Amino acid sequence: MARRCEICGKGPRVGRNVSHAHNVTPRRFEANIQSVRAMINGGVKRIRVCTRCLRSGKVTKAA
Repeated sequence: MARRCEICGKGPRVGRNVSHAHNVTPRRFEANIQSVRAMINGGVKRIRVCTRCLRSGKVTKAA
C-alpha cells in the first residue's frame, strides 16, 4: 500500500543524505501518514491521511 494521503495526495519526496565527508546517497522523505477512523459520506471508514489534513480539519474523526 502506498504511503500517500487519501485526502490531499501527499506522498514521499526524494532527497539526498549528505555525510560529513560529503558522501551523497539517495533517500526518501516520507509523509507523516496516520490511519484514522473518519466519517465519510455519513459512514465510518478507516483511511490513511497526513497529519496536516488532520490538523487543518479536512477530516472529521469518528467517535
